[in-house]
Amino acid sequence: MTSVLVVDGANVVGSVPDGWWNDRAGAARRLHERLLIGDVGYDRIVLVLEGAAKGGVRAGRDAHVLTVHAPKDGDSEVRRQATAASGRVAVVTADRALAANVSPVVVLSPSWLLDQI
Repeated sequence: MTSVLVVDGANVVGSVPDGWWNDRAGAARRLHERLLIGDVGYDRIVLVLEGAAKGGVRAGRDAHVLTVHAPKDGDSEVRRQATAASGRVAVVTADRALAANVSPVVVLSPSWLLDQI
């Protein structure tokens, strides 16, 4: 069975107060690079980016990471990607409203992901 991890990029980047707000594109690029080399135990990773963060990583597939640029808000795109995925699906976010609307998938915290990568 395929396993898919859908990552709310803005939420993960925003969970670490490292000055990301000064360079959203750079923060997204750093997260993408870490996802490429990290081992999170999922076959595929879908990284959802929104707003200025989209400038840091082109949309498309790099190895096991698919970067998706949200056409509107990131939450809607995270929900869409989680619904479209098949197999074992998990979403990484700390957004409670989003987490409540992506069930029955597993919801993991940004700190869990950052500990893995």
